[in-house]
Amino acid sequence: MPIRPIVKYGEAVLHAPARRVETIDDAIQALFADMVATMYAAPGIGLAAPQVGVGLRVIVIDLSVGEDKQQLIRLVNPEIVEREGEQKHEEGCLSIPGFAGSPARAARVVVRGLDPDGQQRVYEARELLARAFCHEIDHIDGLVFVDRLSPLKRDLMKRKLRKRVREGWEE
Repeated sequence: MPIRPIVKYGEAVLHAPARRVETIDDAIQALFADMVATMYAAPGIGLAAPQVGVGLRVIVIDLSVGEDKQQLIRLVNPEIVEREGEQKHEEGCLSIPGFAGSPARAARVVVRGLDPDGQQRVYEARELLARAFCHEIDHIDGLVFVDRLSPLKRDLMKRKLRKRVREGWEE
């Protein structure tokens, strides 16, 4: 379970839709293990495969950040099948360190995907879990939270982000 480097804003894999997973094989199991280890080490509450440089539709979420293993969600090819309401709360992203924003997210979502055993799972989520699902599914769709901000805030943040990319993300 090696900890993988987290890809930063500006890398092509973050800005392109990820490919569907056709078979949950040993490589996908290893990816899940690496992603969970990387998410906990960051620390973060969610991670999508493009954030570790892999253009596949795979996500992991754990609101407890490893404190309660029962909360760990691992999904292949997740999709939002229902959304309702709206919420806006500040969120950050492991791929955009030092930046935060409050994109409009659904207040409630129903998400369907496959677990590591290939079994279909359906989650109904509200509040923080709904935001986490929306955030990670955006990643596999080639979007980052900045893309969901109002036009003015998005343009200002993207200008700052392009400067950070040019500077090589030196912190």
